[in-house]
Amino acid sequence: MARTIKWDEAALSYLEKALEWIAEESVLQAENVEQGILEKITMITTAPERVPPDKFKKNNQGKYSAFETHSYRVAYTYTNEEVQILRVRHIKQNPKMY
Repeated sequence: MARTIKWDEAALSYLEKALEWIAEESVLQAENVEQGILEKITMITTAPERVPPDKFKKNNQGKYSAFETHSYRVAYTYTNEEVQILRVRHIKQNPKMY
């Protein structure tokens, strides 16, 4: 059963700005990054528990996970009905605990 995807506004804004920045150098590369991230997000809608718990989430009891792809780290939480994308960050940025 696929869950719906819900984006945190800040996470979506960050991704949009990152893609705009990449597109200044290469539209094709921006499209590849966007496609890679969105494909991975689509994959986790059917099995979000397969991704390891997010090591930067304080007091994480296992419902917060994160994956890395195309040099971006995507953090999310999930229920039986939805996957909520909480944060998107470039992996070279200093990690922030949340």
